[in-house]
Amino acid sequence: MLSTQPAAAQSPELPTNNITWTSPSRNSAESMPCGGGDIGLNVWSEAGDVLFYAARSGTFDENNSLLKLGRVRLRLTPNPFENGRFTQILNLAQGDVTLTAEQGALKAQVHLWVDVFRPVVHLEVSSNQPLTAEARYESWRHQDRVLKGKENNQNSYKWAPQGEVKTRHDSLRFRPNGVEFVHQNRPETVFDVTVRQQGLEPIKQQLFNPLRNLIFGGALTGENMQPAGTFDGQYLRTPYRAYALKSRAAARRHALTLVLHTSYAPDLAQWQQELQQTLKSARQNPKAARQQTLAWWCTFWQRSFIYVQPAKAAPNSPEWQAGRNYQLMRYLLGCNALGQWPTKFNGGLFTYDPALTDSTLRFTPDFRNWGGGTHTAQNQRLVYWPLLKSGDAALLKPQLDFYRRNLKNAELRSEFYWGHPGACFTEQLENFGLPNPAEYNWKRPANFDKGLEHNAWLEYEWDTVLEFCLMMLDAAQYAGQDILPDLPFIESCLTFFDQHYQYRARQRGAKALDGEGHLVLYPGSGAETYKMAYNSTATIGGLRTVLSRLLALPSSIGSPEQRKEWTARLNRLPAISFREIDGHRLISPAKSWERINNVESPQLYPVFPWGLYGVGKPDLETAQNTYRYDPDVQKFRSHVGWKQHNIFAARLGLRDEAATLTVQKLQDSGRRFPAFWGPGYDWAPDHNWGGSGMIGLQEMLLQTDDRKIYLLPAWPRAWDVHFKLHAPYQTTVECTVKDGQVTELKVTPESRRQDVQVIQQLK
Repeated sequence: MLSTQPAAAQSPELPTNNITWTSPSRNSAESMPCGGGDIGLNVWSEAGDVLFYAARSGTFDENNSLLKLGRVRLRLTPNPFENGRFTQILNLAQGDVTLTAEQGALKAQVHLWVDVFRPVVHLEVSSNQPLTAEARYESWRHQDRVLKGKENNQNSYKWAPQGEVKTRHDSLRFRPNGVEFVHQNRPETVFDVTVRQQGLEPIKQQLFNPLRNLIFGGALTGENMQPAGTFDGQYLRTPYRAYALKSRAAARRHALTLVLHTSYAPDLAQWQQELQQTLKSARQNPKAARQQTLAWWCTFWQRSFIYVQPAKAAPNSPEWQAGRNYQLMRYLLGCNALGQWPTKFNGGLFTYDPALTDSTLRFTPDFRNWGGGTHTAQNQRLVYWPLLKSGDAALLKPQLDFYRRNLKNAELRSEFYWGHPGACFTEQLENFGLPNPAEYNWKRPANFDKGLEHNAWLEYEWDTVLEFCLMMLDAAQYAGQDILPDLPFIESCLTFFDQHYQYRARQRGAKALDGEGHLVLYPGSGAETYKMAYNSTATIGGLRTVLSRLLALPSSIGSPEQRKEWTARLNRLPAISFREIDGHRLISPAKSWERINNVESPQLYPVFPWGLYGVGKPDLETAQNTYRYDPDVQKFRSHVGWKQHNIFAARLGLRDEAATLTVQKLQDSGRRFPAFWGPGYDWAPDHNWGGSGMIGLQEMLLQTDDRKIYLLPAWPRAWDVHFKLHAPYQTTVECTVKDGQVTELKVTPESRRQDVQVIQQLK
């Protein structure tokens, strides 16, 4: 049943990273990911059945929950999966999952794969004897569900729902050879509630609204399948209704397709017509679709890899696990390569029943902590930074498009509230570009500035958008993407800081700048940690790096007037502040601050992401001292969740610290699937946990400074490695290290070899 992958040069180590299970799972927490395009499946076998959850990027309901698209259950009769010999394999090279069972002379295989280029899931059954197949589409949204208490954390209302909040039921019905399911958003959504809350009704018609007219769902169909009734059941205490399809006759082959469709349609009839077109397209040439998908995954794996201790392939070795789990995390990100919306840090497309993450949460599989359509920038950035060195700059598009779509809304906020230009992007941001309503706060003091969040964690935190500006610049530098379309976005974000802090200064007094002609960045924020900060180091570092990178672009990019303004803004930035502790000079989180509210280390953001300090750069000792001697950095240091001390250590050339923390991050998760980390501070699988692990491993191997490429700046001598990573100027570096020596080095293009320097820290 399995197709062979296209003939091409493939890394021989990749098959050693496949995941193989030889016993069924107990529940959905022991599921295996499968996906492609913008679809993710959790696949497992339980009690003789083969099951999978389906999820797709962008399926936001009226409350901004990111709804799953149901559960499919397959049962064969006679059934080798019931007490038979069992194997389940994730084949990374092909991006598919295969389950095999044998019982006596009977052998059957179930093969699942997702079309990368069409929203279609294929389920193929083959056996050596005729079998009857029954497939059930199971929906827990067959009726409205009132959300109470913490269950609202899956949507934008969080802990502050305004009245009763319901997840509305889907429409479900049988159709010839299948069952159709669809969710149509009602006219009133959380967008409307948020606009009213934040006083933006006068400009409502100008605001981008991604929830209006949104309809999503699909159809489960099968060759020679017919409707076989509905059944009610429970899975992990969540009631569901099943729509059963049964094969008309026993056969040695059965094929089912789950076809998904999402659109902005004025009515259900149009959506159904579009679904029919998708169904027709899915049936036209499945063999060609399979070959296209195989070719995509083949190219994906050829672009980059990291194999640690490749000759040993010892599953119990933490170092080998770190390399293998790097590949698995990259695979999870590849499953949303073509999505309209970014991979969510709090589970991506692979969440499962919440009681298996937190036994107190008796909610539906739609639940994830920290929202569905809510975007938390500090977390999201760690999911997307690894894609540059992995050669997946094109996969940045869903995340960067999130910001591009919301540029107008962010600019309208600044103009409406404060009367100045520039895009104001808050830290907790809805998919329609406004602050999350719960974080904005319903209980606000009278006459409190409506442009501000009344929130101890998020107040005055606007600078994370600068990381996405830098991603745009890096995508141009790494992969040759055209930066011109993004210049207006980057300039608008920079304009906000320049204009807004002059506006704030004029509110306090007569002058817009300090006595030295610099901006006064007050009130500000050092991440969510150093609050009411004066000249936050993270903000200054971001503005300095983005402006410097703009000025480093070819002189043909940007008019003379623009470049003059970029230079003026760079000159208006204040200097980063320093402090002395126990005789050591350290980078300070800010010039001053009023309180500490969280456990981040933004005093090291000049190291990562801003790259002002690091291997091969001036004053490395001050940054290293900050890592080693800052009492807050020491107290906050950890490998859990979004903590990024492994990245800081790697960027600073601190080999032992980087190795220890990165291995802790990337070692097996403790769940059946090794890369389902978490929940950490967020949810499981924790994708910002995995993303920060990926970044740390990359930075241990390869760092860059414009055209300079530093190899092995924080790599332990005892670890063998074979890797292929990307560098700026469309450069790839493939390197093999054995017994502390570089045994093979391939740089493409060859002309870039002169820019490579192996850091001699292999002692």
